[in-house]
Amino acid sequence: MTNPNEIYGVQGNQPNQPNQNGQNIPPIYIHLPQQRTFGCGSLLLQSIVNFAIFFACCFLLIVVLAVIGATMSEEIAQKETLLSEKFIKGNYKSTNKIAILTISGVITTNEDGYIAKQIRQINNDHNIKAVVLRVDSPGGTISGSDYYLYLMKKMKAARNIPIVVSMGAIAASGGYYVSMVGDEIYAEPTTITGSIGVIIPLFNAASLCQKIGFESTPITSGHLKGMGSITKPLGEEERKVWQKLVDESFAQFKAVIRNGRKNFEESPELLDKLATGQVYNAMEAEENGLIDKIGYIDDAIDRAISLAGVSEFDMKVFKFKPKSVFLEKLLESNSSVNPIGTETISDLTTPKVYLIMPQVLPVK
Repeated sequence: MTNPNEIYGVQGNQPNQPNQNGQNIPPIYIHLPQQRTFGCGSLLLQSIVNFAIFFACCFLLIVVLAVIGATMSEEIAQKETLLSEKFIKGNYKSTNKIAILTISGVITTNEDGYIAKQIRQINNDHNIKAVVLRVDSPGGTISGSDYYLYLMKKMKAARNIPIVVSMGAIAASGGYYVSMVGDEIYAEPTTITGSIGVIIPLFNAASLCQKIGFESTPITSGHLKGMGSITKPLGEEERKVWQKLVDESFAQFKAVIRNGRKNFEESPELLDKLATGQVYNAMEAEENGLIDKIGYIDDAIDRAISLAGVSEFDMKVFKFKPKSVFLEKLLESNSSVNPIGTETISDLTTPKVYLIMPQVLPVK
């Protein structure tokens, strides 16, 4: 049997093939050298290279999946923080929107709360062509009222969109303060508004403390550091300090109104006559220039559509609602006609500057 590593030699005869003379000449075989095979070291090196390539591919796949996962997580997180949109009226399929921004209940500062989220979401949605600010509030802290007014003014300037105010049952003090962002103000026939003024609720339980044998002995850095304490009577010097703070805040309140209402900017003395802390009904408010028109929220929506310059048949009107159903119900029930919660009472009994109807304070 012929070895596969042999080839035929120079004579070139095939086995058992006669030459020209009829003689059979055996072929001459040349033995080829054995082919080199890889040893154990080469196999190990090849395995290491293959493993490295496999590891690099897996690492690259993990990185890609991680990037995709992070992007999806961020998008999901952003969607979860967004407020839902509840359709009210108009064309549901339209991309042109009118947003109803709601401020209700006692106004306090919450930089990441429901009011701030509504404002920021409007600022980021360029399909919103106009805003109806629905106010149903007796007021609150001056810091909270001023903060939300600041956010709304900033949003209005950035988006260059009209804002029409719709006052609900009550839009007094701080509720009137935030309304100054509106191009026009509508109040319902039964709305109570006004109460333009500032109050710092201070409480004195010194007599009670004396009767029960309770004595407060704080260590302070200065004689006015403990001013406003509930355990001691209000001194004359302390009263002057508090009064100065009230007067300055009151001046700021009236400046905000003059900036928001041109009739008072032109005749500031008219505002001085109204800014006594008195509340007004809708008819009185219209007669004195505190509002523009008496009308319901539907009238304010129609006016917002008109100012936006779009067709009422190509407009989607919606209001925001939180993701949490419980929170939504809580916000809907948090109006001035309901009792204030214990957490609000605790907050209201601390010395702060309030733009609020005194009737809402827990202690008269």
